[in-house]
Amino acid sequence: MNIILLLLSFFMLSETAVNESKWGQVGHYVTGELAEYYMTDTARERVKEILGDTSIQLSTVWMDDIRSDRRYDYTRTWHWVTIPDGMTYEDAEQDEGGDIIRALETLIAELKEGGLSAEEEQDKLKMVIHMVGDIHQPLHVGTGEDLGGNQVRVQWMGENSNLHRVWDTDIIMSLNMSYTELAKELKQRVKPEQIEEWQRATVRDWAYESMSYRARIYNLPENMRVGYEYRYHNLDIVFLRLSQAGIRMAGVLNEIYGE
Repeated sequence: MNIILLLLSFFMLSETAVNESKWGQVGHYVTGELAEYYMTDTARERVKEILGDTSIQLSTVWMDDIRSDRRYDYTRTWHWVTIPDGMTYEDAEQDEGGDIIRALETLIAELKEGGLSAEEEQDKLKMVIHMVGDIHQPLHVGTGEDLGGNQVRVQWMGENSNLHRVWDTDIIMSLNMSYTELAKELKQRVKPEQIEEWQRATVRDWAYESMSYRARIYNLPENMRVGYEYRYHNLDIVFLRLSQAGIRMAGVLNEIYGE
């Protein structure tokens, strides 16, 4: 293999590693669309002021975009957390650089306290709205055995994929809906009494909820071919987690900026 092919192979593998470590863009946009809808007027205006020319929807993917910026290398491990089966977050060994739970708890507290520069506040706000989405994607709370499903190779609708990508992107994209269409559908499913209930939950509650879906997620056929049947049995989880992420994002931003 010549040097050009080697470089191309490396580039493709690097892109795959990045693209398979998050809710897909459509999923993140949905959470931002829902959050904007459920925020108070005061919080919505304040968030728009802080974000400037960038919408909350586009801001939800900013934390993935900065992976190529060395200034933000310290956030590399903030997209996930490892909690093995049968363990709690407090018992599990965590990365020295932090994880999504520690980062969310810390940044939310810092935003509530205030006193940040305009750039610091904008960065931390974008990180929070991204991580609220990520922690609701169940495979961002991993067992520590397969990189959150990235190492579980499957075929999705006849195409090579992996379990993490199926949950990040493949299921959502198979619906052939725009993020606004999907958000509208989810809003119609939310019951008023669920909003307050969901917003009472803590960051650690969100993580334990994600853990609770592992048995269903890893219930795969022996031939590792998944598609419409797998989607049928798991679409309710995707819809629920997107809805909870958006509504809880709104709850967090209302607490910080709503008064």
